[in-house]
Amino acid sequence: MKHKLSITLLLLGMFLLTQFIGLYVVNSYFGHDLPYGLQTQENEEPSFLSIVFAFVFAFAIILILMKYRWKFVIKGWFFLVVTIALALSLNVILRSAFDMNAVVALVIAIPLAFLKIFRPHVLVHNITELLIYPGIAAVFVPILTPITVIALLILISFYDMWAVWKSGIMQKMAKFQMEELRLFGGFLLPSVSDKVKKQIGKIKQKYKGKEIPESVKKKKFKVNLAILGGGDVIFPIITSGVFLSTFGIVSALFVVFGSLVGLTYLFLITEKGKAYPAMPYISVGIFLGLLVWKVFFG
Repeated sequence: MKHKLSITLLLLGMFLLTQFIGLYVVNSYFGHDLPYGLQTQENEEPSFLSIVFAFVFAFAIILILMKYRWKFVIKGWFFLVVTIALALSLNVILRSAFDMNAVVALVIAIPLAFLKIFRPHVLVHNITELLIYPGIAAVFVPILTPITVIALLILISFYDMWAVWKSGIMQKMAKFQMEELRLFGGFLLPSVSDKVKKQIGKIKQKYKGKEIPESVKKKKFKVNLAILGGGDVIFPIITSGVFLSTFGIVSALFVVFGSLVGLTYLFLITEKGKAYPAMPYISVGIFLGLLVWKVFFG
């Protein structure tokens, strides 16, 4: 296992919590128009190829922006997407708890998105991640069917394997985001080894009640990062949302727990210093979950 048990359990917990938030948000929009002009027109059902093209087109733009180091444009794009996604999720929560309208949700989402993109902090980053993917899923669930979402999972899984094991483009994108943009699309948990903790403890003890010299403040310590990409979180939400709308809550729960089993298995077999594509394992877990559901409940 690549990461400490506590970090692994925390990542799995955040993943599972986001799946349930996603089901709640997606279900709340069934039969209701999406705010902010995002509602798909009636009788307008995009084809599978058009959806794939949209993903490819968006990915190509990101690569171009990365190549030419247009950081401000990338951050602006992230800010827009994060704001809308947060607003969609907050709109459901605020509407249920306080009967507030979508404008209030948008007003709250804007400063949260600003802090996330332009004043990054690990706590704000991970809390907002819990709400971003449910909001994005609410846009895509109405335009997908069980067949198209299964096809999309297969396609994304093969792409993920190529991007991580063959081209390495996923690692390059993650490095660019974290080092040059100081942001990351997904969960991110920093941790330090026991050795580093002891070193930091000794420094605090040594300078207790004294001013710490600048040379000591600037000393660098190795920080381990446990990450889970946003795509690995959102595609299970979209899948469970599609099955929820078509077959009901039981099928959706089998998707959720199937994806959790697949991700858990991946975390158990990972080794330090190696990169792994998560979507193939998550997709297999989803398919196994759907198979069990079909056999016993379908």
